[in-house]
Amino acid sequence: MGQTGPDVDVYRWVTQHRGEPWISVARVLTLLGTTIVLTVLTLVVVLALAATRRCSTAVLVGVGSVSGYVLMVALKDVFGRERPPVADRLLKIDSNSFPSGHAMMTAICFGLFAVSAYYCSAWLRRHAWVLALAPVLSVLVGCTRVYLGVHWMTDVLAGWVIGALWVVLCVAAWRRLTRR
Repeated sequence: MGQTGPDVDVYRWVTQHRGEPWISVARVLTLLGTTIVLTVLTLVVVLALAATRRCSTAVLVGVGSVSGYVLMVALKDVFGRERPPVADRLLKIDSNSFPSGHAMMTAICFGLFAVSAYYCSAWLRRHAWVLALAPVLSVLVGCTRVYLGVHWMTDVLAGWVIGALWVVLCVAAWRRLTRR
């Protein structure tokens, strides 16, 4: 298996305790983290921001998402970590495992969507609790990756952390550039 410690413990527990209807729920939820879905959502958000003349915010979302994707692909290549055993995977996938692209990219995209919504909507600034939907969705998607047997727990944890840090870095750079 190649892994030891908590990754293996979580992996074994999950594979021994998973079943319907949760497998079907996980298969649906995990779709939110696919490249196609995130690309479409990002394009819709970028176009909506541009249409409402919030061009710098559109650039934040577009550039932050695309550059985050490039970073994720590079990290997968650098680490080259293998996924859990094929026999227990409930999805056909054979790319590298670390970091989880679904966890990282949902953290980045949903995080940037939430930041842009916060800056563009006075209502959301007054009701900021609504923005908790972004990390909640990312957490749900990340958990599906472990549940479906396609990622180790630490792949997902790293994806969330790297994704959140990327959002912070992008927002800091954007705020600095837009102040000028």
